[in-house]
Amino acid sequence: MDWVKTVYLVLWAFTYNSVADDFKEQALKLMADTPLIDGHNDLPWQMRSLFNNQLNMVDLNKLNTTHTNIPKIKEGRLSAQFWAAYVPCDTQYKDAVRQTLEQIDVIHRMCHEYPEVFKFAASSQDILDAFEQNKTASLIGVEGGHSIDSSLGTLRTMYQLGVRYLTITHSCNTPWADNWLVDTGSEPEMHGGLSEFGKQVIWEMNRIGMLIDLSHVSEKVMNQVLDISKAPIIFSHSSAYSVCNHKRNVPDDVLMRVKEKRGIVMVNFYNDYVTCSPTANISDVADHFDHIKKVAGSSIIGFGGDYDGVTRVPEGLGDVSKYPDLVAELLRRKWSEDEIRDALGRNLLRVFSEVEEVRFQTQYNIKSTVRDHLNGTKPDDIPIPLKEVQNPCRTDFGYQDKSSSTCIKSFYPLVLVLSLLNKLL
Repeated sequence: MDWVKTVYLVLWAFTYNSVADDFKEQALKLMADTPLIDGHNDLPWQMRSLFNNQLNMVDLNKLNTTHTNIPKIKEGRLSAQFWAAYVPCDTQYKDAVRQTLEQIDVIHRMCHEYPEVFKFAASSQDILDAFEQNKTASLIGVEGGHSIDSSLGTLRTMYQLGVRYLTITHSCNTPWADNWLVDTGSEPEMHGGLSEFGKQVIWEMNRIGMLIDLSHVSEKVMNQVLDISKAPIIFSHSSAYSVCNHKRNVPDDVLMRVKEKRGIVMVNFYNDYVTCSPTANISDVADHFDHIKKVAGSSIIGFGGDYDGVTRVPEGLGDVSKYPDLVAELLRRKWSEDEIRDALGRNLLRVFSEVEEVRFQTQYNIKSTVRDHLNGTKPDDIPIPLKEVQNPCRTDFGYQDKSSSTCIKSFYPLVLVLSLLNKLL
């Protein structure tokens, strides 16, 4: 009877592989007519970590030590990518702005170095234009509010350089917003979510047309931003909290509010956020897609792989070439082609367009029954109170109340004494 069992297994494997091939073929057809837009990729940080941003030292056609290179991008049918201009929280109060500008620069240089592959994009229409040209639209997202050094002028300048989203915090509090670690109890709550200046940041992002990214923030910040933002929001790389109870993920009640706000949650592939363990597989990731769809519908779902920013990715999703396999898995789970197209890119394009609409109505003073309060608003030029950002590395030029500068200067002797003691020890 062993031969009967063997024949059965062979026939089962043949049938299974044949069906799987059909789903893969269907996935590729869908990806040929709808752009796959991913919300977060940290390849620019790998350029700093591995090459100190010396792009002349690397060939993205041949680089094999990262999740992302040009052959993998093509195989994965990656049509548009938000590249993260990320610098660590250690740069806060030091050189975060400089280092972030260098990451913005390296993204621009990637596009310049490989113009046949990448097309720099700064609008929803740019994404569609790149798709028509069979290029990967390359957008910039700044990952972490510490990168603007509590400056609305810096925020606006980064927008002018092509930045189209700001992640409100990374894994550290800023002087104006609390991060997700507050919800774990491992960091103290500083602002009860957003400070008053934090609200100014949100409103200014609405005014200039910058996407607000709530990955990495505390739950209070999620809800406060959903309360006050006049434009849809995004989670560029977060998953479903009910599937994996990690504070970097999105709770069901927030998923419902994202739906009401017409926003998007772009599912993260990091194992620790997928299964709350070091191991995961492609089916586990699809569970997050299924859950979000069940709770809030397919209209709020996207892809936010977090490739090259994480140390562990699921079996079957080892690099950016594997997106078609995930799409095939969703088809196997009976997602309709329309739902797939939503998740691939239509949802993000809609969100992006609505954020641009808020900006357009603001800057061109166009009347709107929904958003009249933004019409004709000028750039916010009220700075953060000096007492909220005072530190030995910050000057107080422009502030009329210099009382806090005495505190700053009086700190210098203590720094000098500690430095000398350290040398003696």
